[in-house]
Amino acid sequence: MGLLAPWFLAGLAALGLPIYLHLLRRHKVEPKPFASLMFFERRIQSSVKHRRLRFYALLALRLAMLALLAFLFSQPFLYRPATARSSNKLVVIAIDRSFSMRASGLLQEARRQALSAVDSIRGGDTGQVVALGSRVEILTEPVDDRGALKAAVNSIVPGDDASSYAEFSRFLRGLPPALKMPVEAHLFTDAQQSGMPAAFADLALGDRTKLVVHPVGRFAPNWAVETVAAPRAVHGSGKVRVTAIVAGYGTEAARRTASLVVNGRVIESKTVEVPAGGRAQVEFAGFEPSYGFNRGEVRMEPGDSLREDDRYRFTTERTETRKVLFVRDVKQTPGYFRAALQAAAGSEYDLDAVTVEQSGNLDPAKYSFIVLADAATLAADFERRLSKYLQSGGGLLIEVGPACVARQRVPVVEMNVAESRYTPHEGDRFQTAARLDASHPAIRDAAALDGVRFYESARVDAGKSRVLARLSDESPLLMEKTVGEGRAIVLASTLDNVANDLPVHALFVPFVERIAAYLSGPVNGPSSTQVGSTIVLRTDVDGRASTGVLDPEGRRALDLKESAGMAAFTFPREGYWETQSAGGRRELVAVNSDRKESDLARVPSETLALWTESGQPGNPLQPAAPGEPGRAPLWQYVLLILVVLAAAESLVANRFQGSSEPKEQLLTKREAA
Repeated sequence: MGLLAPWFLAGLAALGLPIYLHLLRRHKVEPKPFASLMFFERRIQSSVKHRRLRFYALLALRLAMLALLAFLFSQPFLYRPATARSSNKLVVIAIDRSFSMRASGLLQEARRQALSAVDSIRGGDTGQVVALGSRVEILTEPVDDRGALKAAVNSIVPGDDASSYAEFSRFLRGLPPALKMPVEAHLFTDAQQSGMPAAFADLALGDRTKLVVHPVGRFAPNWAVETVAAPRAVHGSGKVRVTAIVAGYGTEAARRTASLVVNGRVIESKTVEVPAGGRAQVEFAGFEPSYGFNRGEVRMEPGDSLREDDRYRFTTERTETRKVLFVRDVKQTPGYFRAALQAAAGSEYDLDAVTVEQSGNLDPAKYSFIVLADAATLAADFERRLSKYLQSGGGLLIEVGPACVARQRVPVVEMNVAESRYTPHEGDRFQTAARLDASHPAIRDAAALDGVRFYESARVDAGKSRVLARLSDESPLLMEKTVGEGRAIVLASTLDNVANDLPVHALFVPFVERIAAYLSGPVNGPSSTQVGSTIVLRTDVDGRASTGVLDPEGRRALDLKESAGMAAFTFPREGYWETQSAGGRRELVAVNSDRKESDLARVPSETLALWTESGQPGNPLQPAAPGEPGRAPLWQYVLLILVVLAAAESLVANRFQGSSEPKEQLLTKREAA
């Protein structure tokens, strides 16, 4: 038997209290009447005979209670061998399959050691095989079939995502409560420092969990192409300039060769000097991409043990100038909008301005987005084509002016207009923009409309649309309404320098640029992304249009059910992925591994020891290893005995109290009887 807190036995000193009280019980003298005390000699009466213990049973009970109370706080337990307890436990075999395990020989060594761990599972225990990356992938259920466990171990192949030890600890914390049995986990990993979480508390293990980390391989210096900067799209003619960063992790100063490869053809090669453990930039003068999507990458030579990060993929799309249709009322002018669009995006956009009467036979599908400048009286056929264009993923910018107010409606999106308000330019009763939704990409910051004076505005019923900005009288100024896969931005004013002075402000150019980029789609996004990132395939979850994803080998990544209902797709590995959104937009996405996996620096052994000890091995509930003694707590039994003694002490105390009444009270009771 042992004690977890033996210092609490000092409370046994309290045993002297009941002894002291029982010894000092006061002796009561009965007074007797006498005629005179003058012939009596004064003397001190001895009280030694009265200093003796009384009520032995009550004293014994009180002493036992105090002794048990001190014993209870000292947390007693019994040692017993592990074989005497239930030895059934779950043995978790976890293999790190993150990108860094692609280094030569690491995953093979991890599988070899894991197979040995499977062979060492004792009879009566169950095993489970999991693979670790950015999340935990369960490969088998808890089984006692070693053949199935070994087959699962041999099936593990390296992935392209980053490792997360915090995710593995979170997985282990949930096992003992769910399975109601101890867990012994064996992790076979390269112990990469980048897999550690920012907060060490995320690694904490729960009770009844034992973790053994088996580091495989040794640290090796590594070079990698860390990033590549290239334009996502090129409109019209022109060359593409590419910049790459070559990094060394734990390396000495070396000379490397970087090559720009486009569509399988080497465009240019350069020599770069990489300092010890540092980075170097290499710039390629450029290449003229072909029309459509171009698959590019920057390669580095010579290779090293982790060859997969010696290349970095990117994509560039060359398209014709993007067409923008500007449909206007005869009183509206496209001059300000055209100038802002050209100043913001250069030759990316080509604006076609037509009046309402000239728009009847135009096909909206040819345009990146469409502007309706107070165009309230659209031809019925053209408005139906606009509605279909919006449903399939198009973008509209609608200016609400006097013509829309006269018809009391906003075309295409069917929003009601109540009235128009006007204030003279000479006065100071103009309105300003307030309460901007700075999180929206069409506005981006709270200063998007600062200082703009609005003299004339329409009161538009926003309904269920999203209000992006309000005027100072709280009426909606800028609204977004989603229709199918498309989106429409409604401005409760016009851009003609009459209803407001926005076109003459310096912020007008970025305002137009952001709205144009938002309505025309994500063609100007990044040229590459990382494994684990997500692309939006549809915005209307109830839409019927199907989506599609092709993996780097050209196989379909979505089945029919997923194509009809999946709103977003997460890229699971490297390569060039082709996607088609519900609006029909096709994209070629270059996916690369997270380059933090390229740093093969290892977790210090002290940190690994702290992690494995976070399972609180000193806890009495913690399972002991085979052959080690276990601890069985006794506090429940001590507490039960203490409760029984307390009840007995109360009964005995009441009995002795009733038998120790003064004799006068007893005589009075007898006389009364």
